[in-house]
Amino acid sequence: MRIKKIIIVIFLFLSSINNSYSIEADVFVQSTVNRASKVLSENISKDEKINKLKIIAKETVDIRGIGFYTLGSIRKSLTDDQKIKYEELFNEYFLKSFSSRLSEYTNPEIDVTSKEKLSENYTLVNSILKGTSERPEVKIDWRIYTKNPENPLIRDLIIEGLSLARTQKEEFASILNSNDNDINALFKTLEEFSKN
Repeated sequence: MRIKKIIIVIFLFLSSINNSYSIEADVFVQSTVNRASKVLSENISKDEKINKLKIIAKETVDIRGIGFYTLGSIRKSLTDDQKIKYEELFNEYFLKSFSSRLSEYTNPEIDVTSKEKLSENYTLVNSILKGTSERPEVKIDWRIYTKNPENPLIRDLIIEGLSLARTQKEEFASILNSNDNDINALFKTLEEFSKN
């Protein structure tokens, strides 16, 4: 009977241990760039590289969060159906834009240099894209959403001081402003990009 009790206690203790673990933001970034670099150095077609890069992006980037940030204040006036449609279109747009741009690189070497905890929810990770004979060294900062430390996500890339999320937000605002804030004009732009 005593042995049975001990086994139950051990079982309860083991089952109470959370199998998940927190991932440091800088380790997460280095791991992500290493995965992408490995894909880019593989001897496979550009389309195959793009498909593999899309998988990495889906796992490591907060595409939904970036999408609604780049939409700006107009998101508050959208219907639920419009939000769903935008989310689908932005997801396709982002994955195509991200993977096709990145696939142009042959073997980018990125070294994480430091990190700075901005708040409970955000950490900024600093890195350097090493220069080659074809391109100069580039400073890249990664804004990592760390609200769930077990599942950090990329929310923004700041390349040489230029925020990609903010740039995208300004581009979408320009489309909306020139079309009387008609969300359908932005839908059309996103659809056309994804089809080409």
